[in-house]
Amino acid sequence: MINIIKNLFGFGPKVDYAELVKQGAIILDVRSKGEYGSGHIKGSINISVDVLNNNLNKLKDKNKPIITCCASGMRSASAKSILKSNGYTNVHNGGSWISLQNKIR
Repeated sequence: MINIIKNLFGFGPKVDYAELVKQGAIILDVRSKGEYGSGHIKGSINISVDVLNNNLNKLKDKNKPIITCCASGMRSASAKSILKSNGYTNVHNGGSWISLQNKIR
């Protein structure tokens, strides 16, 4: 049970986010449009976590790596859970977008 919680919040095995991006991972920013507009990772996709379930068609390949991010890591953890429960197989919680941006440089 503790491992499930750790993985949900991104505390599982270390992930090489830069390598995932090199392999073509999608960076999914789940903040609001306004938050995204005030700054985001270049090339990221913005789908707010509250409308993610209704926009899964924008993420067609369920096997492609997806890195979720938000302001602090809480909404991105929720987004990861939503994606996993809908059959997406390679989803990682990148936490805050600013922290993730530093990890992929």
